[in-house]
Amino acid sequence: MKFLKDSDDDAQYRVPGATAFANSRELFNWVWYGYLNKHLGWFIVAMVLMAIEGGSLGAISYMVKPMFDQIFVDGNAGAIWTVGLAIVGIFVLRAATSVGQTIVMVRITQMATAQMRYDLLGRIMRQDGTFHMTHPPGFLVMRVQGDVSSVADVWRTIITGVVRDGISLIALLGVAISVDWRWTLITLVGVPLLFLPLGRVQVFIRKQSRAARDMGASLSTRLDEIFHGIVPIKLNRLETYQADRYRGLTDRFIKTEVRSSLGSAAIPGLLDIMAGLGFLAVLVYGGSEIVAGEKTVGQFVSFFAAMGLAFDPIRRLGNLSGAWQNIASGLERVKELMDAPITLTSPDNPVAPPEGLPSVTFDNVTMRYGDTEVLHNVSLVAEAGKTTALVGASGAGKSTIFNLLTRLVDPASGKVMLNDTKVQDLSLDDLRDMISVVTQDALLFDETLRENILLGRTDITDEELEPVLQAANVSDYLKTLPDGLDTLVGPRGSALSGGQRQRVVIARALLRNTPVLLLDEATSALDSQSEKVVQDALDRLAGGRTTLVIAHRLSTVRNADRIVVMDQGRVADIGTHDELIERGGIYANLYKLQFKDPKPGAL
Repeated sequence: MKFLKDSDDDAQYRVPGATAFANSRELFNWVWYGYLNKHLGWFIVAMVLMAIEGGSLGAISYMVKPMFDQIFVDGNAGAIWTVGLAIVGIFVLRAATSVGQTIVMVRITQMATAQMRYDLLGRIMRQDGTFHMTHPPGFLVMRVQGDVSSVADVWRTIITGVVRDGISLIALLGVAISVDWRWTLITLVGVPLLFLPLGRVQVFIRKQSRAARDMGASLSTRLDEIFHGIVPIKLNRLETYQADRYRGLTDRFIKTEVRSSLGSAAIPGLLDIMAGLGFLAVLVYGGSEIVAGEKTVGQFVSFFAAMGLAFDPIRRLGNLSGAWQNIASGLERVKELMDAPITLTSPDNPVAPPEGLPSVTFDNVTMRYGDTEVLHNVSLVAEAGKTTALVGASGAGKSTIFNLLTRLVDPASGKVMLNDTKVQDLSLDDLRDMISVVTQDALLFDETLRENILLGRTDITDEELEPVLQAANVSDYLKTLPDGLDTLVGPRGSALSGGQRQRVVIARALLRNTPVLLLDEATSALDSQSEKVVQDALDRLAGGRTTLVIAHRLSTVRNADRIVVMDQGRVADIGTHDELIERGGIYANLYKLQFKDPKPGAL
């Protein structure tokens, strides 16, 4: 799977297999039926409040006529309180309904947005390893955080605009027409001429918005890489280099955002021009009628108040087309990820997992990443309850063996089995409940030490946890931590040393107590003292389990029951340490590189 670029200047990442929308209606319907109609009752409440708020503008413009004709022109002092209190009442009603509909709409949009984020995150986490190899974290963060916010924008902007401003416009035009329909027609005669340029502007905004969101994803990815690699950046004096790269991306992002804003600002600008021309025409035409006594001053002021207030919702409604294009470009990205096919799923009728300690079998397994074949007809057996080591140069396919066994990816051909059961016939939950993995990258979360070991489990007491801490050698350093098990370990476990982090991961595996254990270079990044402590914990962890070990340090697999030598995606040799040394070949050569004496049993 690769990112696909379309013909735009800025990269636009697409997900193969995702649905492309034919029009905005499909996108709108997806959001409505998928997330927002669940809150229909609250929507009705909000729309009623919006309708009252919008209609109040018409009432305000209508009250201008008696204010001028009865008070200012006729001098009717008795009408002051009547008209004044009526206007105050309208403003109070408008304020109350405005606050009410805002609160209701925020509640709806936040709930819908949270649900979409939850669904999208769940969908992304169910994707296979290939998907995550080709989609950088910054790109996915932008989709989940930034683009999903488009849902909130949709309904705060679109629904509020259509209902509230639509009702306002209808009410105000009703007042204007009641004064003189000819004046109203003259004022609005130029509006239909805007349809063609508005259509062109919308296409421009959609294109620029997509490009801006892609650039935003690139910026997020760059920041993610910088913060993850801050230590090598400092050690190699790359601060200026990385800052300049980020500045370059930022400059492109700014240009794209400015172009998008230009398109959005053009729509109300065009409406303002037409409004100015319309008012000029009415002033010329209507002024003569007032001079001739055919219309009162109150009528003219009421009309101008209505039309003046009307052009504000017209401008906002005009802005909605540009706003929708911005929003839609984000929603398209979200829907593309939602529609990306999930290739690794549990079978419809999963079989029961094997009982006891299973053997692990690879039978003529071939694996490809895209067009690159990384395993070629691999066959091997890891016997039940024994330790099988995988050795070989980087890129030989060792980690792919683990990925296939845990179903992070599926093979192009061949079978991966636990005993006689294909891993694809097991539910993903059952399969992964049988396997614990300890890797060289001890992933810890920015939580307490306790939470990093329990990982959400609430059925473990401190008494049950204590022997796990002892066996994993976590207890050795627990007393040095300020809050013991409740100490925060920092981002990615930065408050702990490498050896301490590894022991936390081992404690997790001990707590899971699975029959199959996978060790991937678990001690390769540790110093000699930490390695010994961690290796002791690993030896206790591996006892009584079917264990597969990936290691470059051959000293760590010297006592393995069986060693599988991998070379360029193939099984080159299998045997014990002594057998492989006697036969010569790849393993013996690797051994010579690490030790001076290649004799069997020597270390």
